[in-house]
Amino acid sequence: MKIFDTSLEGVVLLEPELFGDARGYFMESYSQERFDRQVRPVRFVQDNESRSAYGVVRGLHFQRAPYAQSKLVRVISGRVLDVAVDLRRGSPTFGRHVAVELSGDNRRQLFIPRGFAHGFAVLSPVAVFQYKCDSPYAPQCEGGIAWDDPELGIDWQLAPGEIILSEKDARNPRLAEAGALFDFNTDYYA
Repeated sequence: MKIFDTSLEGVVLLEPELFGDARGYFMESYSQERFDRQVRPVRFVQDNESRSAYGVVRGLHFQRAPYAQSKLVRVISGRVLDVAVDLRRGSPTFGRHVAVELSGDNRRQLFIPRGFAHGFAVLSPVAVFQYKCDSPYAPQCEGGIAWDDPELGIDWQLAPGEIILSEKDARNPRLAEAGALFDFNTDYYA
């Protein structure tokens, strides 16, 4: 597996090694030992999957402590623009984002550590999206940031009239109005 750093410390892009022949291909999509050694020790406790149509934007989501979540995300079929935003106040990259294309063809995965918001936009007719979480869903700790906050400057690669949001995501506050987030000097893995 190849590991690529992004412009946000801790957010990494993973590219699994593919073994193919006339029958098709094989790849190891996840190995706990290799992940712990090459990325960081994380114990994933929940796998989730969503199916979404073109134009759907999900996010930007996060969970506050004590149920802060790391996520390892990938696309099984289709294509998305995947986004991570640094929510750690005091971080030199606070409020900045990284955006990468994940697809069933490139098989890349993105690791989003605790302290970051996550979201994605579907760029293909349909996308099947899978993600691992290292903490269970806790509705009392969930939070969101407005997908279209101009301070974030995210180009979702969709025209405004094409974007489909949930009611909850349409009401998320801008980063400046989000209230309690994360602190850069706190270790959310301790």
